[in-house]
Amino acid sequence: MIVRTGIGYDVHRFAENRDLILCGVKLPYDRGLLGHSDADVALHALSDAILGAAAMRDIGFHFPDTDAAYLGADSRVLLRRVVEMVTEKGFGINNVDVTIVAQRPKLFDFIPAMIDNIASDLLLPVSSVSVKATTTEHLGFEGRGEGISAFAIATLREG
Repeated sequence: MIVRTGIGYDVHRFAENRDLILCGVKLPYDRGLLGHSDADVALHALSDAILGAAAMRDIGFHFPDTDAAYLGADSRVLLRRVVEMVTEKGFGINNVDVTIVAQRPKLFDFIPAMIDNIASDLLLPVSSVSVKATTTEHLGFEGRGEGISAFAIATLREG
């Protein structure tokens, strides 16, 4: 068995009159993230990590923001499509780890639901999914409350 690892990173700025959705969970907050889809920065980073481990480019290549078909798209639907794509190429997902970087809102209480969503979408046990949140101690664009970033890593098995 060959093991492959990929990393993903994404950033979205805050915007008025948008829902804040992270790992498929709608959070109570006064702003959401700006993007062509639902702007779920965490699932975008995770999708890129999975695609990267399979050497299959990134979500912008497969689901371009120039395509009206993806306007307002649910990132969980896109993530499930990514799973189908890598599975068709002979890969299986071992485990994933996501870190969300946000000064606000506080995410601690929502992390179990985020883990459940990802585990469901990736067809993995919750023990194979990690979601963490951190702040930047008020440094950088996240610390100033301008947006949220996310990092993800995925381990796939080939064969």
